[in-house]
Amino acid sequence: MCGIIGIVGSGSVAGRLVDGLKRMEYRGYDSAGICTIHEGDLVRRRAQGKLANLVAELADRPAPGDIGIAHTRWATHGAPTEDNAHPHATEHVALVHNGIIENFRELREELRAAGRHFTSETDSEVVAHLVSREVEGGASPQEAVKTVLPRLRGAFALAIAFRSHPDMLIGARRGSPLVLGYSEDEMFLGSDALALAPLTQQIAYLEEGDWAVVRRESVEIFDAENEPVEREITTSGASAAAVEKGNYRHFMQKEIFEQPTVVAQTLGSYLRQADNSIALPQFDFDISSIRRVTIVACGTSYYAGMVAKYWFEQFARVPVDIDVASEFRYRDPVLEEGGLALFISQSGETADTLAALRHCKANGQTIAVVVNVPTSSMAREADLLLPTHAGPEIGVASTKAFTCQLAVLAALAAHMAVKKGLMDREEEADVVAHLLEAPASLNAALDHDEDIAAMAHLIAPARDVLYLGRGPDFPLALEGALKLKEISYIHAEGYAAGEMKHGPIALIDDQVPVVVLAPSGPLFEKTVSNMEEVRARGGQVVLISDAEGLAQAGEGCIATIEMPSVHPLIAPLVYAIPVQLLAYHVACVKGTDVDQPRNLAKSVTVE
Repeated sequence: MCGIIGIVGSGSVAGRLVDGLKRMEYRGYDSAGICTIHEGDLVRRRAQGKLANLVAELADRPAPGDIGIAHTRWATHGAPTEDNAHPHATEHVALVHNGIIENFRELREELRAAGRHFTSETDSEVVAHLVSREVEGGASPQEAVKTVLPRLRGAFALAIAFRSHPDMLIGARRGSPLVLGYSEDEMFLGSDALALAPLTQQIAYLEEGDWAVVRRESVEIFDAENEPVEREITTSGASAAAVEKGNYRHFMQKEIFEQPTVVAQTLGSYLRQADNSIALPQFDFDISSIRRVTIVACGTSYYAGMVAKYWFEQFARVPVDIDVASEFRYRDPVLEEGGLALFISQSGETADTLAALRHCKANGQTIAVVVNVPTSSMAREADLLLPTHAGPEIGVASTKAFTCQLAVLAALAAHMAVKKGLMDREEEADVVAHLLEAPASLNAALDHDEDIAAMAHLIAPARDVLYLGRGPDFPLALEGALKLKEISYIHAEGYAAGEMKHGPIALIDDQVPVVVLAPSGPLFEKTVSNMEEVRARGGQVVLISDAEGLAQAGEGCIATIEMPSVHPLIAPLVYAIPVQLLAYHVACVKGTDVDQPRNLAKSVTVE
């Protein structure tokens, strides 16, 4: 989603603003721009497309000044054109905006009726005009912002520059994150700590409804009631090295190969190897009393939740509902007293998931979150925070966050079973032992990278690809199809293998590759039977299994991918590797933009 950075500096800021935008490219964008204040003028430069276009524009037409704001835009209202790119400006005010102003149409009509002229199709420009109108009427910047914010419906993070105040920016947030950065003689605003990492490690997160007046050596923060407040300054820990690819061709490739390490780091926070037990963070409710679990997430995180449903019901014997976040509130779900609402998100800022969290909280549910950003909005609003330790994930298509989520969810499900008396010490130790095997098994799966790369050309020409799996491998089939769609732009669908004969088998012909996930085990024979139904109709099968499975069913497939033989508990983590690598190598064959696929954003902070 859109990225914001602002600097109230002691020297030229244009280059550092662009560097900050580069650090937020992973969020997804289709235009970019900056605005500085120099000698009493707002100096604005914008460009459609990649940041390289903005860099070229700045080379031709520099933007001097020691204060400025910058933005990468992911288009919502209006096409990704230069006119719609941020910052938006009037004679007196420039601003950048992340989010959606839901009532922008009525505000725009009011402003047009008052004679104001718009140059873009965006919802964001109305905010610039509202603030500018107040300033033109004699209001101070603070008074203008205080007047305008209550009129806005929707989600926003704002950074606003004022032509007549070249020593100050104002930031505000409601629903979208915004971070303050502190140094001795400069101050910063950013969408996340990573954007500010080379500039400062001292940050404070604005709370919901906060707005802040930012000067070179000070900041004043006000809450939603316009009362002065203090927000804790912490050390971010965000590393400039986190956004370097190293020797890898793409961030996605790097993040796939980081999975053994980050899964081990994550499990290290939840497993005690001294006695092979599970240790969750401290929380103040009785997990043994949980009678129902409601899982809510989006995209890849939703598929992690689908796997977790198997674990919660198998281990803890609690019923589990699972919803995509964008649909959850609108079906008016029945939330029983004593329920645990579990939210899964890489960023902790996904708008749909955050809205669902607040709905559940208002309806008396205990809130748990599995999140990769422990300072995010979801993390701060949870009763039980379950952080993953994947580190910054730059590639838009999630990889290492997914396997870390699975690791945490497996530990949580087993811990609930222990607390409910449904898993004894020997069984708990067995679960822990298998989870501790996961990093080595992930490494073994990665050893087949070259084999997968060698067969990617078989999939790349396809227009349609199907993925099949049973049990916990069904969510992996969905995840594999999603990955292929995201980065190669090939239409792909995942199905429960047994459902093929109930409709999708009509799609099968010799032009449709079918990827089958079938580790040897209790569901293997049934999955292979479904695979044979595909082959009987000319389907081109790629079988992903272990050595035993490939020996039994690999003959006649157009390709096979061997995985290590693993316990069923960790199979979802291990089988994530081949579907990620297959999507990655197919995208490389097709020459698509792997890390920043078209139309996609890393963190979706609007509904």
